[in-house]
Amino acid sequence: MSATVLLLQLIVILVTARACGWLLRFLGQPSVVGEMAAGMLLGPVVMGTLFPSLHAQIFDKSTLAGLSALSTVGLVMFMFIVGLELRAHKGVREQLRSAGSVGVLSVVVPIVLGLAIAPALHPTLAPAGVGFWPFALFMAAALSITAFPVMARILKDQGLTQTPFGQLSLASAAVVDVFAWVLLAFVIALVGAGEGYAGLARISVGAVVLVGVLFWVVRPGFAWLLRKHAPDGEPGLPVLAALMIGLLATALVTEWLHLHAVFGAFLFGVALPRDDQLLDSLAKRIEPFSIVLLMPLFFALAGLGTTASAFVGGGLGAMLLVLVVATVGKIAGGAVGARIAGYSWRESLATGALMNARGLMELIVMKIGLDAGLIGPELFTILLVMALVTTAMTTPLMKLFSGVGRTRHATRIQPTHLGPRP
Repeated sequence: MSATVLLLQLIVILVTARACGWLLRFLGQPSVVGEMAAGMLLGPVVMGTLFPSLHAQIFDKSTLAGLSALSTVGLVMFMFIVGLELRAHKGVREQLRSAGSVGVLSVVVPIVLGLAIAPALHPTLAPAGVGFWPFALFMAAALSITAFPVMARILKDQGLTQTPFGQLSLASAAVVDVFAWVLLAFVIALVGAGEGYAGLARISVGAVVLVGVLFWVVRPGFAWLLRKHAPDGEPGLPVLAALMIGLLATALVTEWLHLHAVFGAFLFGVALPRDDQLLDSLAKRIEPFSIVLLMPLFFALAGLGTTASAFVGGGLGAMLLVLVVATVGKIAGGAVGARIAGYSWRESLATGALMNARGLMELIVMKIGLDAGLIGPELFTILLVMALVTTAMTTPLMKLFSGVGRTRHATRIQPTHLGPRP
């Protein structure tokens, strides 16, 4: 592939992503929704249908290797920051009991519903050779994801980050991430083993050893390095290089284990010493490059992996089923969990609406499933539409349920079986 083609692809993707992001922000949506929509516009469903010749020239399959490599680097960088944020978010500990209630139900209910619809989807949408249980467990994991970054951005834009249900939602999303990613890692290990239970055991042991090394060797090592050479939380170039080498090495190990590179990036971020200043410094250095330049490439590749056949015949019925189950599972699970934790119905429903945000995290899960051969283009397209719709409905539903203005002054019901208000 020539550099000319790659540069042209980058320009087309970035212009489309920024235009769609601006338009959706103007309409009150997070910019990530517009960038996800840009991927759909550049794919075969829209651009490939309206301008087939131009689409074939710009996005010929033989020229996509460069985009794929760059998007993988972007994913690794992004998941590294997500892992750092999970460690740095104080609300997880402060509201652990309440967040656990919401988080568990926000995972369990979608998992149950995902398993329930799997028999209807497996015969027609599972790739040849994929067994029922790997497919069903992947669907359960895909429906249980919540997009922590998108949720945080919505709450920040609305000025609701410090409200009771806002803090609860952020903490719960972190709990959900742990459950959902563990389940997804298990499914990918199950499929990637290739040698039955012996292969699965080898991958599982490798993953456990990796986690042990990260938390008992790498974490103390970087704690010492940061104390000595970056006491103010601002790593210089040598320390930053060491962090990047550790990040890429961990991503390489998980890829070698037949897991996905994003798991390694996420684990490395989680394993680093908890330091808000370090998080702010790395986010300022990495996020602009990753989010502005590299992540739109991932959205574009996701759109290029879609197919128009998902919008005809039985595909539409499957799409509606997945959308309804995904929405009901998250909103109901989150709302009931928050209500059990002692929040009002208004705050509980607002929390459920926020848990329904999927955004980029869902696309990452879908990409992992597609790479692992668990799903094909039709189900990939269905899940992409589901991610777009559920993320787009999050802000309107949150405003509807919370009343926004009243929520900022809302108080939490004080049940006797819980401690003081967090």
